[in-house]
Amino acid sequence: MCGPNAAPPNATACVGPDWTKNVVLPTPQNPAPVLADIDAGRLPSVSWVIPKGRESDHTQVNDGSGPSWVASVVNAIGNSPYWSNTVILITWDDWGGWYDHVAPPQILNAYEYGFRVPLIVVSPYAKPAHISHVTHDFGSILKFVEEDIQFAIVGLCGCPRRRSLRLFQFRAEANSIRVIEAPIKAEHFLNDTRPPTEPDDD
Repeated sequence: MCGPNAAPPNATACVGPDWTKNVVLPTPQNPAPVLADIDAGRLPSVSWVIPKGRESDHTQVNDGSGPSWVASVVNAIGNSPYWSNTVILITWDDWGGWYDHVAPPQILNAYEYGFRVPLIVVSPYAKPAHISHVTHDFGSILKFVEEDIQFAIVGLCGCPRRRSLRLFQFRAEANSIRVIEAPIKAEHFLNDTRPPTEPDDD
């Protein structure tokens, strides 16, 4: 989808057919596509949602609205028909931000782990108040999408199976959504007609 177009930094251009056909970018006319799609009931089976620069947590480009933006997306899903069969995985890039007191594990002859990043799992079938101490990586999300989502669609855990992310209790009664209070509401993002800014600089 994306490939090099210049020496680093700013070294990628996304012009492949999968990008141009499947990626919905914000515009002044549709500043929060994911919120509009939730409201209209037209989310695809899998969505990767990335904030605009102002709503991101990247330094020097954000305006502090990132937590409210995430809350708006979670609340919109939680108050929609999507809630009963949706998993929201919230994570960050850049290997854990500014500081992590735990040194990353060293694995010889492999792409090494970096600093830890948070992963928050929001779902009616997520284990409540659960903190996992298992080491995962970003590939665990892809594995979950490839294997567990297909499995959940077939029958919400009708038979035992190894999981890429062991953070769910599919046989349990579904949890109800707990609305996240935030200082900035979804209407702000739906009506923000300023030109979108990039969430990152690479």
